[in-house]
Amino acid sequence: MQRIGLIGYGAIGRALHQLLLSHAKASVEVAAILVSKPESVQPHVQGSLLAVTKSLDTMLNAALDMVVECAGHQAVDTYAAPVLHAGIDLVLVSSGALADASREQRLRDAAAAAGRQILVPSGAIGGIDWLGAARTAGLTRVVYRASKPSQAWAGSVAERSVDLASLASPTTFFQGSAREAAALYPRNANVAATVALAGLGLDATQVELIADPGASVNVHEIEATSAGGSMVTRIAGQPDVGNARTSVMTAHSVLRTILNRSAAMAI
Repeated sequence: MQRIGLIGYGAIGRALHQLLLSHAKASVEVAAILVSKPESVQPHVQGSLLAVTKSLDTMLNAALDMVVECAGHQAVDTYAAPVLHAGIDLVLVSSGALADASREQRLRDAAAAAGRQILVPSGAIGGIDWLGAARTAGLTRVVYRASKPSQAWAGSVAERSVDLASLASPTTFFQGSAREAAALYPRNANVAATVALAGLGLDATQVELIADPGASVNVHEIEATSAGGSMVTRIAGQPDVGNARTSVMTAHSVLRTILNRSAAMAI
């Protein structure tokens, strides 16, 4: 039985917890949840023996095999390195945090020093395995394109470029590198960072972000070229009902990452 800790209990954390509880073959239990306001989470897990806490020490004392971060960049800064130094593998959902080169190096150093791993799930996107393989097969070009309903970009710096409420057609409001996209849109561009980390890197991966007033799904597209072949993917993901910025499949991707760690066969 794997013992898991969750950092954050928003849309992804809640969905992942429910998936783990309902998965008949999951030899996994959530032993601790780390949040800033435990009193807001405790009613949702009432009757469970797990610890809901705002203390990192309490979480780390729960004999965990793995911690899943799903709380954003600030949580990565506060908790990621201590988790690794405690000898616990870390599933990093907020992959966009790695757009900061110094932060990425700190976490890599922490993982190496502790002999642990940082695991980055594919999230809402597909084709990550192909990109990783193509990296050693002459990968030369990667373009990631994200098109989401206009309201999914509300509250982001996209509002400086376009009037989201008055758009009449799909509008590209950002073109640049994955590093720039992840830094400017930390709540929307984790996929861009994951695509980049799997392939050409954050500076060489090109990103286009689109607001579509007529869309009801999040569309992710990758175009990639290598000496070993080319790839074009298009995934239309249903937005999470609790957070239009993320897709339903994100929590399922994290579930797959967790289950693969103890599976007799992992694909």
